[in-house]
Formats: sequence, C-alpha cells, structure tokens
Amino acid sequence: MVIASVNTHSTLHVLERNKEVVRLGSSATDMKQLSAEAMDRGVAALQRFAVEAGSHKALIKAVATSAVREANNRDVFLDRVLKTSGIDVEVVSGVEEGRLIYVGVLHSLPVISRQTLVIDIGGGSTETVIGSEGDVVAVHSVKLGHIRLTKRFFPDGIATPETIEACRNAVRNEWTPTFQDLMRAGFNEVVGTSGTIKALVGMTLARQGKHVPESLNGVRVSRDEMMATINNVISASIDSTVALLPGLDPKRADVILAGALILEQAFVGMNIADLVVSRFALCEGLAFDTAQKMHDIQQYHHLSSLRYQSIMHLCELYQVRLDHAEHVKFLALQIFDALQNVHNLTDRERELLEAASLLHDVGYHISAEQHHKHSEYIIANSDLSGFTNDEADLIAAIARYHRKSHPKKKHPNYNRLPASSKRIVRILASILRIAEGLDRRQLAIVRNIRAVVTVSTIEFRLECSDKSDIEVWSAERRKGLMEEVFKREVLLVPCG
Repeated sequence: MVIASVNTHSTLHVLERNKEVVRLGSSATDMKQLSAEAMDRGVAALQRFAVEAGSHKALIKAVATSAVREANNRDVFLDRVLKTSGIDVEVVSGVEEGRLIYVGVLHSLPVISRQTLVIDIGGGSTETVIGSEGDVVAVHSVKLGHIRLTKRFFPDGIATPETIEACRNAVRNEWTPTFQDLMRAGFNEVVGTSGTIKALVGMTLARQGKHVPESLNGVRVSRDEMMATINNVISASIDSTVALLPGLDPKRADVILAGALILEQAFVGMNIADLVVSRFALCEGLAFDTAQKMHDIQQYHHLSSLRYQSIMHLCELYQVRLDHAEHVKFLALQIFDALQNVHNLTDRERELLEAASLLHDVGYHISAEQHHKHSEYIIANSDLSGFTNDEADLIAAIARYHRKSHPKKKHPNYNRLPASSKRIVRILASILRIAEGLDRRQLAIVRNIRAVVTVSTIEFRLECSDKSDIEVWSAERRKGLMEEVFKREVLLVPCG
C-alpha cells in the first residue's frame, strides 16, 4: 500500500507505505483456487489498509494481479473484501499491469527518452515492458513467478542440482518466445522493479561489503555482479544455508531461489549487460495513472487520452462507422447528464457509457445478425490499455444490451457480475438503448435532448432537424429497460 499525493508537477509525495506478505496464490501451475486461509489473510490486510487510508481521507484505488485473475473463486474473495473493508478491488490484465509498472518507472528514473525494458518478477507472473517516450512499445506477461515456481520445483524447501536445472529449463522454455519479441523491439536500458530484483541487488551490494541503502533507486549492477549473486543463492539453496546470505530478508528466503533463476534467464536470454533499480513500480504507477485520469475527467469531462486512444484503435480495427458512434455517444451522455439526480452515478460510470457508446457496433465486423453479442465478445477479449479487466467487462455488458434482450440472470456473463455492477449495466444500457434508437437512420436528426423528470415520468424533449417519426418509433421500442430501472414511464416528445 502507498498513500500519496500527486502535485501539479507530477511529483509523488508519499505519506505512508505499508506492506504485508499475504501470498494469495499457492498453486504450482494455474492458480485455480484461492484457499480459505489465503483469503482470510488478504481480507485482514486490506481491512487494515482501509483504516490507514481512511485516516488520511485518501481515495482508494486497488488492483489485483495474477493470483486473483486466475482464480475461479475470485468473486468470493472480492465480495468479501468489499463487504468487510469497503474496498472495490479491480482485476487488471497482465498487459495493463505491465503498463502501470512502466508508468511508475517513468516517475522514478530519467528513462523517458530511452527505449527501456522493465522487468517485474511477481509471485505468480513476471511482466516485461518496453517503453519509449512514455508510450508502451511491447508488453508481455508470463506465468513465471517466484511463488509459483517454488511450489512447483521446491515445495519442501529442498533444492538439488536436478530440481534447479528443471526449474531453469521451465523458465527458459516458457519465456523464449517473449525474449524473441522483446529483442526484435530492441532496448538500450534495463530497469528492475520487483521485490525479488531489489533483494538480489541488495545482496549484491552486501556481498561486496558495500552499504545497502534503504532505497535502491538508481543503483546499477552489472551482469557479472548479478550472476555472482545468483550463483551464491543457488549454492546456498543446495546447502540449505540460503537464509544466512548477507543482505537477504529472512521472509524472502524460501522463494529467492526461484526468483533468482527467473532473473538469471532474463540476463542470459536477452544478453543484458546491466540493470538499474527503480523504487517505483505498480503501486506508484497506479497512483500517477489515477491522478491523471481524475485530472482528465475533471478538466475535459470525458475519456482520458490513453483510454480514448484504446477505444479509437478498436473502432478502427473493426471498421466502426464513427459518425454514428460519435452521435450515439453524444446523445447517451446528454441523457446521462440530464438524469444525474435520478441515477446518482459518477464520472467513472460516465466514462464507461462513453466507451460503450463508441464500441457498441464493433460486432458488425463479424456479422450484423446478433452483432450485439459479437460486440460483447470483442470488447471483453481485447486489450484495452488504460482500462482494468472489470471495466472492460462492464463496457462489454453495456454494449451487449444496447438492443434485443434485457439483462437476465440466465445470461452467464451478466450473472457473474457483482450486484453493484449489474445495477450499473442496467442503468447505462437503458440509456444507450434509447440513444441508439434516436439515431436509427444514422442521420443525426435528433440534435439535442432535454429531460423533465417527475415522480412517475421521464419526458425526453427532442430537438430535431427533420421529421423524427422513425427515430421516436425506434426509441419507443427500446425504452422498456429504462422504465424497469427507474420505475417511471418514459415519454419521447419531438419539439419544433
């Protein structure tokens, strides 16, 4: 946990840090289940974090990575967290995790002008990102983590030359395709961010009799120096004396071997000459990213630049008719704003509606028939930079219900959503349905919408440039969901 403020000069002022080793993931292969004990540890830690954040009156932004995104019972854990701590945890993809790590690095080291490879070794996965000038050039997430590999190759805490070589081969085999992609992209700087890398760098300094500073930010180690430390870890692991190595935190002793073997293969597989440490990574990147999105929403009242670029890329890829999509977005946001006192949603939900409005017809690229379902699939399975997995799922669901059936429990994707998300989908889909209907002929005939709300009715007064009989007829057919959601009759009245 990092509690921090970001000033207008993009400087992070850290007020408080806290870290608890929870180790949610415990499987040697795919982390299919979070154990009850692991969930208990995670919930307890987040409850304490929530109290600390509350004492600073901090906005809480929380993300979950590999252990949670792979778990079949993740919703059980996330629901418990929300109910006990009030923290709404968002699950991020490996790609989004890598991007956020790169954002953190950019604010820690002067590497923005360099083609930089960032390596972050986690418990369940390892992220590698190449960035340049603030943009991500390549990002990969592989299921290689120090906990995952320890459980697989050293479950009893015993290492032999044979198990070490087996682990080394597994890392090499899994990671080689990624190495090839990263080498093709090219890089002239390498940054390490994770606890594993910091531990190994600290051990390198201690082995050389040097002072190990509290912050290792900017410390650079050569390939030879790092390899010597990794070989020390391997020898000590075979002798069961790894916990005695200078500079190693005893809490990391049981997993440092697997982490060292991952880093070893990065050095070998990509011919890395040296590596520099960044003190900032995912947490700090999340803080900067959240601050930037809040600034964009407050200043421009629409999608942040990165999110908009992601949406536009998908529109271009699937040949969306942009004039129609943009007008549906315009009408949908007018309705959203006009009903603010009815739905009481925030700018975050407004962003989701904006994204879904622009993307609602991407499914036409597959087939006009059932295109709303195709849209849902495309959105949910695309890499939308700047959006979390949960946000992408919401956007997909909103787009799916812009026509035809209302959301139903028998729909598996909708049914998997938590109750709070289902409400958001129903509200935003009801708005999108009417906005889509009001541009039935894709001629932008409905220019503006005003709403008059009473206890029993919502009357939309439509400013039109021409006869709007077909648009009104189409919207009338789609208003049922809004009437269900707000328990008011919806009236559509062309004006002048």
